[in-house]
Amino acid sequence: MQPIGVFDSGVGGLTVVAALRRRLPGETVLYLGDTARLPYGTKSPATVARYTQRNVDLLLERGVKAVVVACNTASALALPALRSPVPVWGVIEPGAARAAAVSAGRVGVIATESTIRSDAYGKALRRRRADLLVVGQSCPLFVPLVEEGWLEDPVTHLVAERYLAPLSERGIDTLVLGCTHYPLLAPVLARLVGAEVTLVDSGEAVAAELAGELAARGLLASARCGEDHFLVTDAAERFGRLAERILGRAVSLELVELV
Repeated sequence: MQPIGVFDSGVGGLTVVAALRRRLPGETVLYLGDTARLPYGTKSPATVARYTQRNVDLLLERGVKAVVVACNTASALALPALRSPVPVWGVIEPGAARAAAVSAGRVGVIATESTIRSDAYGKALRRRRADLLVVGQSCPLFVPLVEEGWLEDPVTHLVAERYLAPLSERGIDTLVLGCTHYPLLAPVLARLVGAEVTLVDSGEAVAAELAGELAARGLLASARCGEDHFLVTDAAERFGRLAERILGRAVSLELVELV
């Protein structure tokens, strides 16, 4: 059975892989982390679109039956022009749908600079509920902190506290984790915003949507055959360490070159 392709700019998209494993245990995943060119969140829309198309092309060359663009920045900037003969899902629309469904009216969105600048989440949320107040906050330091493995470090707590303060001042009741790296910081974020604020993980939302869509298209695997496979464009040691933490097991990495 063909695998599901998943790509992200780095290790954060493995939170989507973990969500897929929980939701679709019969499926195998081919993951691509473009670790040589991260972060995407500070790059221009044209560059993100070019990188995204090449990443998807590589997954297609490996025979995937569907693609999840786990990178929120790529979902925001590259999906409209993306060319693919197989179904493609981004993470923004499913995440926005989940947030709109649970919010009492005030939604905070934390994401990379490019995602916030695009207002992709704001537009998706307001399409569903025009009454929503949407407050965005870019958090450019979160990705390098996660990639460094500083998930519970005091520095991370201080940075998060500073980023979240304006959202708390606006009285948000829902917080969208608008980057696949951010669920790794969920314990810190939850402590800072308080129990009354619902955290929305876009990776969990897209896994649920993908399960339904694959079933509707007759593409669900009946039984698991084979193992997940992990491609990276730069085999950094810390990728392997974080992958083991996210997935609960060691993974083997295949180094690939994208041009």
